[in-house]
Amino acid sequence: MKEEIFVYFIGTAGSGKSTLTSNFQKWFEMRGLDAIIVNLDPGAENLPYEPDVDIRDWISLREVMETYQLGPNGAQIACADMIALNTEDVKKSIESFKSDYIIVDTPGQLELFVFREAGKYTVEFLNPEKSVICYLLDPSLAKTASGFVSQLLLSITTNFRLNQPQINILSKSDLLSDEELDIIKRWSDNPDDLYGAVITEEASIYREMNEGILHLIQDFGGYTRLIPTSKKEFFGIDDIYTGIQLQFKGGEDLMKD
Repeated sequence: MKEEIFVYFIGTAGSGKSTLTSNFQKWFEMRGLDAIIVNLDPGAENLPYEPDVDIRDWISLREVMETYQLGPNGAQIACADMIALNTEDVKKSIESFKSDYIIVDTPGQLELFVFREAGKYTVEFLNPEKSVICYLLDPSLAKTASGFVSQLLLSITTNFRLNQPQINILSKSDLLSDEELDIIKRWSDNPDDLYGAVITEEASIYREMNEGILHLIQDFGGYTRLIPTSKKEFFGIDDIYTGIQLQFKGGEDLMKD
């Protein structure tokens, strides 16, 4: 019996979702694991992979723009809601592959999938029992304490909205220096280090607000393990896979089945 575990890659525009999606599937293929890719971005162009199930077979951003005389942003919003109307067809197409892993590349703009009801509905309709969110933190935004905190808040919001197990990922970590990467790792492991960095970086007038935000992150579990990844030699993907196994098989490796 196939596992049918859904892995959703979610993050801000430019965080590297499509690249990581592609590398994740290649990593699976190298290890003899069964995985397919689902593209849920109706406006995607020049994807680094060939999707097995593609929302663009049902929804075209350009056609929506022309039909409803909308600009790109308005059309993206309309398309995001249309995804929910096509979930039954998408699900049937996914089920036809009978795959262990379904890797889902979500729309480029995080808010289109996370903040609108259509995104939550899609996750719940496809497989609410075996879904995991892989939330990508952009390294260019995580280099400052305030930027890192802002991304953690988006991560918490994603977890709150979609209500699924979640793994936090630092994408494109090869763009960071060793020192920058070490600092970000310390911030993710130790709230006191992050608090000190935020207070140093921001004016003291914001001290009370900063304290409240950091307490919120702690209370909502924002200090979950942060997994650095890069496209070089599939760095970090073993750790993502292990995290998924811990969620659904208690750490038992599917490769040993």
